[in-house]
Amino acid sequence: MSIDLIHFLVAPLVGLGLDLVIGDPFGRFHPVCWIGALISFLEKHLLKAKDSDSRKRLNGTILTILVVLTTTLITVLILMVAHIINPWLGFVVDVLIAWSLVATKSMQKAAMDVYRPLSGGDVFKGRKKVAMIVGRDTDKLDAEGIAKACVESVAESTSDGIIAPLFYLGLLGPVGMMIYKACNTMDSMIAYKNDKYRTFGTCAAKQDDVVNFVPSRLSALLMILSAFALKMDGRHAFAIFKRDRFNHASPNSAQTESVCAGALHVRLAGDAIYFGKVVHKPYIGDNDRPIEVEDIKRSIKLMYGTALGGALVMLILRLVVYALFI
Repeated sequence: MSIDLIHFLVAPLVGLGLDLVIGDPFGRFHPVCWIGALISFLEKHLLKAKDSDSRKRLNGTILTILVVLTTTLITVLILMVAHIINPWLGFVVDVLIAWSLVATKSMQKAAMDVYRPLSGGDVFKGRKKVAMIVGRDTDKLDAEGIAKACVESVAESTSDGIIAPLFYLGLLGPVGMMIYKACNTMDSMIAYKNDKYRTFGTCAAKQDDVVNFVPSRLSALLMILSAFALKMDGRHAFAIFKRDRFNHASPNSAQTESVCAGALHVRLAGDAIYFGKVVHKPYIGDNDRPIEVEDIKRSIKLMYGTALGGALVMLILRLVVYALFI
C-alpha cells in the first residue's frame, strides 16, 4: 500500500477518532465560525429592509455563491500550500478539517447537557440547554416537550452534522466537506421562513435541500441498520420511515426523524412555536407511549451506531475515488 493511499485513508480516520475522544477543541477559531463571520459580513452589505422581494432574493443568491466560492478557494489554497511545504503538514491539515467538521461528540455533549438537568427535574435549565440546539421557542416547553425537541435535534443532526460531512469527505475530500459546511451554515443562519429572511434566504434554503438530498436518505438507511444492530425495533423504524419520511416542510429533515421515532416507538414533530408564532406541522411516528427523558440517551446511542456506518461508507467512497482518479 502506497504512502499516498495511507494518507488518503488514515487522515480522515484520525480526525474522526479525535472527534470521538476529545470533541471540538477549536472554539471561536472553528472553521464554521469563520464561515459564519463571512455570512454575517456579506449579509450586512446585501440585506436591506427597503429592498423589494426580488432584489432580496437576488442578493441572497449572490451571498450564497460568494460564500461557496470563497470557502472553496481558501480551502484549496490552504491544502495546496500545506502539501507543497511538507506532505506531513498536509496530512495534519487533512486531519484538522475532518476533526473540526464532524460533530458526533459535540452533539452527544449538547444532548447530555439537556438530559442531566431534565433527569433531575430541573425543567427551567432543561429549557435553557435545549434552546441552544433547536430553532423553536422553548420558554413554554414542559419536560416531555424538551425531551422531544432534543431527540428531534439528535436525529436531524445525525444527518447534517455527521453523515453528510462524512459523505462529502468520502466523495470530494476535505474541500467537499468544507463546501458542505458552508451550505449548511448558510441554511442555519439565513434560511428562516420569517419576515426578515423569507426571500433573502431562498437560495440558501434550496441549495441546502440539494446537498442534503442523498446524505439524508443515506443517514436514514444507516440508522435503520443501526436500530437492528442495537436491538431496537428496526422493523418499526423502517415502517415509520416509509410512511412519515416526508412529514416535514423540508424534503430531508423527516428522513432520520421518522426512523428515530419508529425505533423508539414515540411520536415526534407536531406544532411548534417559532418567533412567537405557532407553526403547524404534521406528526412523525406513532404515539405508542409518552416520550421520556431516557429517550435522549437512546437517540444518542442510535446516533453513534449510525455514525459508525457513516465512517465505513466514507472509507469505501475514498477507496473508490482513489482507485478511479488518484
